[in-house]
Amino acid sequence: MEFISTRGQERVTGAQAVVRGIAKDGGLFVPQTFPQVTRAELEEMLGMDYPERAALVLRKYFDEYDPKGLLAALKKAYAQFEDGDAAPLVRVENGMYMLELFHGPTCAFKDMALTVLPYLLRKGCDLCGIRQNILVLVATSGDTGKAALEGFKDAEGIKIMVFYPDDGVSKMQKLQMCTQDGNNVNVVAVKGNFDDCQTGVKKIFASEACAAALSEKNYLLSSANSINFGRLAPQIAYYFSAYCDLVSSDQIKMGDKVDFTVPTGNFGNILAAYYAKRMGLPVGTLVCASNKNNVLTDFWQKGMYDCKRPFYKTMSPSMDILVSSNLERLIFELSGRDAALTADRMRSLASTGRYSVRAEELKAYRESFYAGYTGEAETVDCMYEFFTEYGYPMDTHTGVAMSVAQRYEEKRADDPGAEARPMVVVSTASPYKFPQDVLYALTGNDVKDSFKGIKRINLLTAMKVPEALKAIRYKPIRFKQGTVPDKMFEEVLKFVSSEAPAGAAE
Repeated sequence: MEFISTRGQERVTGAQAVVRGIAKDGGLFVPQTFPQVTRAELEEMLGMDYPERAALVLRKYFDEYDPKGLLAALKKAYAQFEDGDAAPLVRVENGMYMLELFHGPTCAFKDMALTVLPYLLRKGCDLCGIRQNILVLVATSGDTGKAALEGFKDAEGIKIMVFYPDDGVSKMQKLQMCTQDGNNVNVVAVKGNFDDCQTGVKKIFASEACAAALSEKNYLLSSANSINFGRLAPQIAYYFSAYCDLVSSDQIKMGDKVDFTVPTGNFGNILAAYYAKRMGLPVGTLVCASNKNNVLTDFWQKGMYDCKRPFYKTMSPSMDILVSSNLERLIFELSGRDAALTADRMRSLASTGRYSVRAEELKAYRESFYAGYTGEAETVDCMYEFFTEYGYPMDTHTGVAMSVAQRYEEKRADDPGAEARPMVVVSTASPYKFPQDVLYALTGNDVKDSFKGIKRINLLTAMKVPEALKAIRYKPIRFKQGTVPDKMFEEVLKFVSSEAPAGAAE
């Protein structure tokens, strides 16, 4: 399988796409063609465990990797998940299901890919004959940072550095990152929001001067954000797995279509669902759920992507994003894979903060997707009412998704011609990752201390508290370093020049 850039004719192997993360022209790597999962293969997946299902999907893209080694890596990765099930599907009521993706080491869906990416990257270097050390550079809105740090900690020949927006993540997310173990890790707060972090990281990737400076230190850049196809590909697998679970439990028949609602920020998670559909999974509508930063909803309504708007800090911080990087991959597909047009649009986004799509493209978006958003008060109401009715606690991001999913279902119910389909809501984080906001939604009570919030949610819901979050309370803060967007690369150079993490406390 070969991969091409969304902005040009650059062509690389799967291993090269993983190692490099982003194309030289600034574009994102996409498969030259979408491999197909046949009906027979989908039937075969019914009897597989999760690592085996994921291996079948990933082999379609990474055919140069050894199949036995890939399967072994997936089994090792998902053995870290609680209760032996990486992506359980929970039936809430007739026709409504929750796909729980928060049972991994850091209690968020990013674990589904970031427990696997270190293998794909290390083996990719071997396949490409690369002997340099690797620097994994990450911008995070909260969850990717911790999951990447945990996945890459103490990995041989690799250092990882995470930038997060100061005061733009939850207290628990910040604690998870700043107490991280490992001799090859570094965490730096950036004055600004996630878009500032993401833009800064992209500039470093695009700079030949930065690449040369790192090469002098014997380092090659790579990414653990979903701009890296190696991060995106493992996420495709859980949509196939959820579908197989619905068939295996006699909720649907093979071939029936299923809708998915995905809480969306950087557009990677829902793009993975779209890729699954392009691979042959019977998907109906993909519901793109946004919070108050509703740039994607406006895009679907108007055909104009406009990030020149107020930025809001919300109770769902991982979705507080105005520049959704992975949307570039969808734009590329629905423009007829017009790389020149995609490059023009990305240049317009960088220079003016906006770009538009043609009427026929917008029509194609609406055929596969529905976009909606919900505000803070509506999210709180949804979380409270859902818990009251079903006894099911959700985190704030899943609360956004459920609120939008319910409105979408009401809209379909009013349409006499609409086909009835099951709805799977993707639950992306444990409620315990956002204890103060979850406790407020369920009880109306405020608490300043995160761990008191965890205790009270546990008493209220009897939901098991993840061991990983319990342990953080007694871990020392290692990383206190801060910077501004223009100084990010200076911090990178300090890190690769040091034996110990540059921002670690003495």
